[in-house]
Amino acid sequence: MPPITSRRGFLAVSAALPASAAALSAAAPAPARGKPLAPLTPGIKISLQTSHQLPDDELVWARQMGIEWLNVGGGVQPPSAENYRAIVKKAAAAGLKVWNISNGSVHNMPEVTLNLPGRDAKVEEYKQFLRNLGAAGLTYTTYAHMGNGIWSSDRETTRGGAPARAFHQSTAKGYWSGKVFEGPLTHGRRYSKEELWENYTHFIRQVVPVAEEMGIRIGIHPDDPPVPELGGVPRNIFGNFDGYMKALEIANSPNVGVCLCCGTWMEGGKFMGRDVFEAAREFQKLGKLWKIHFRNVTGPIPDFVETYVDDGYTDMKKLMRTLVEIDFRGNLIADHVPEMKGGRMAGWSYSLGYIRALYDMARTERGRR
Repeated sequence: MPPITSRRGFLAVSAALPASAAALSAAAPAPARGKPLAPLTPGIKISLQTSHQLPDDELVWARQMGIEWLNVGGGVQPPSAENYRAIVKKAAAAGLKVWNISNGSVHNMPEVTLNLPGRDAKVEEYKQFLRNLGAAGLTYTTYAHMGNGIWSSDRETTRGGAPARAFHQSTAKGYWSGKVFEGPLTHGRRYSKEELWENYTHFIRQVVPVAEEMGIRIGIHPDDPPVPELGGVPRNIFGNFDGYMKALEIANSPNVGVCLCCGTWMEGGKFMGRDVFEAAREFQKLGKLWKIHFRNVTGPIPDFVETYVDDGYTDMKKLMRTLVEIDFRGNLIADHVPEMKGGRMAGWSYSLGYIRALYDMARTERGRR
């Protein structure tokens, strides 16, 4: 199926989907505005995560691994179009392309999710971020919508004694941007699901026109972990498949889609409403699957440890075969890689090499090499 780059195409496809996507087909088309999305070229764009300094040794390392794309971390100061253009230029000089540049200040905003003081300023900051990305020639960004951070317990070990993130619902705390969220009510009260929907709707309807004007895809990351409620804050929007479908309906834009963090989706288990293979298929049918975080965990909530890509409870060979079968054309990264003797390059080389081998296997099986 060709990528969907307009509202009309999005609505036509959603109307043809089964009942799981029925709500989307009811969305009324809005007048087209801005520029059409650039079509995604064939093939999976396997990418290395690197810092915004683009260290020379990491650029050489990426090329040596056969990697052509970069996901650049936050920390660019100021986060201006000029500085983003400089990053793109440096990558290009090394023979690499930039898929996205993060901005931790607006990647995940409790002010927006929970309607806290400073919300309006954060929304405006996010809009300017989109404009700066567009001015630098970038066409994608990942957004997360959690009210009290990513929840984790004390670090544990996985295969071979490798240190890794762990989660146990009885001991976990939320962490984001230097803040710690803990206790039964992290913000002093319990929020309703309706409040969360109202706050999301307020945000997405303000930023969609800018994303459409600049030709930027916004891929939304699942809540990590997707426990139905943590610290009095429901995770009812991006903590399950049906929540995603309703959120896409509300956005009603070809520019709002999915960053499918497979590890987070696996963490949710039965609470997600679809397994990771089904979710990938259905989001791709909508033309909404734009980025994959290809990682594994030991099991679903209430307890899990992040582990090596080949060492979790999900069959990653099957997942890669699924992505090739559905003609996924977006970006794919290794993520949350456990530490390995030899330092960062050892662990990430192992994960990316494994991923590239799976991709070659899946393409060969389908005669696409």
